Amino acid sequence: MALVNENYLKLPGSYLFAEIARRVNKFKEEHPDADIIRLGIGDVTQPLAPASIEAMHQAVDEMAKAETFRGYGPEQGYAFLIQQIIEHDYAARGITIAEDEVFISDGSKCDVGNIQEIFGLENKVAITDPVYPVYLDTNVMAGRTGNIVDGMFEGVTYMPCTAENGFVPSFPSERVDLIYLCSPNNPTGTTLSKDQLKAWVAYAKENDSIILFDSAYEAYITEEDVPRSIYEVEGAREVAIEFRSFSKNAGFTGTRCAYTVVPKELMGKTKDGQEVSLNRLWNRRQTTKFNGTPYITQRGAAAIYTEEGKKQVQAMVGYYMENAKIIREGLAEAGLTFYGGVNAPYIWLKTPNNMDSWSFFDKLLNEAHIVGTPGAGFGPSGEGYFRLTAFGNKENTIKAVERIKTRLSL
Repeated sequence: MALVNENYLKLPGSYLFAEIARRVNKFKEEHPDADIIRLGIGDVTQPLAPASIEAMHQAVDEMAKAETFRGYGPEQGYAFLIQQIIEHDYAARGITIAEDEVFISDGSKCDVGNIQEIFGLENKVAITDPVYPVYLDTNVMAGRTGNIVDGMFEGVTYMPCTAENGFVPSFPSERVDLIYLCSPNNPTGTTLSKDQLKAWVAYAKENDSIILFDSAYEAYITEEDVPRSIYEVEGAREVAIEFRSFSKNAGFTGTRCAYTVVPKELMGKTKDGQEVSLNRLWNRRQTTKFNGTPYITQRGAAAIYTEEGKKQVQAMVGYYMENAKIIREGLAEAGLTFYGGVNAPYIWLKTPNNMDSWSFFDKLLNEAHIVGTPGAGFGPSGEGYFRLTAFGNKENTIKAVERIKTRLSL
């Protein structure tokens, strides 16, 4: 009989969003006429930028002709997209990135989950709490976290982020090897300042640690003093891997395209102390397990860097941030406490009357027919909080806010 990977059995219950779907489906069966507004999963609702659509149509036409047809592409991504990324996302901000340091993929969720494969199981992992579940769950699956005790994995260092510390994690109480940071943060919608990132880079250097920096929501930053990339900090190339995505800025959640930057200065070590290039390991992993992002998709992604594409993407981001403003203003009128929604499309709501987050989920669904995301699903420190997203359409966002103000018994 084949033996299973028993680490999977350590995962508590269903994946967060699968449990949300289960509860919503049950509610729909019991209330078939209910008009449900979804402000839960961070999926976009607006169509792709016209520039991307046009580019992908042209790419499809190329695939219809033998002389322009493309089969397997480079696993690391096509140069035409990588060059645009370097020019517009990094060089424009004074950051030097080489072409062979950028790896195109089919999504940041895949990359932040797969990156742990190039690190040994002995590594100690630190995560912010609350946290995007993929960071933790993939390390559990790998066998790096130990067993769960009182809702927390004994082999993980948790860094609580609450209102009391301004949602800024303190340095781990013990030395760690891998540090997951996300700014703008999912789920709290808060950010780290440049000084705070400088401190983290200094900590990583001092402790010989690696920072896994998720910057998937950088396009939503509105305040000029908030870094868009960890590489804006001097020395970060020596200690940090950065993940970025086209899902939320360009609407590619269903189209799938992202990239990861692994600087060549970044080194790991073998047990006997030999230094090994993490760039080389990630390249080996990708060329072995990944056949590359489709040519058509990459053409669509490259189009967002044209003048028209940039304007269209900025308009899309502005649309969602206007939704965030509507939600924030509505919650304030309802007398609720909340955070985020300024540099990110997420609003982190404090549940009223010390209600636990799953109870508030059920209350919001039953009384206002609105779906959100319980904070407890993001970790122990998420209990008592609730995430709302600004990714709905404007009409439903306005309607949802009105329901919160008029239907929700607080």
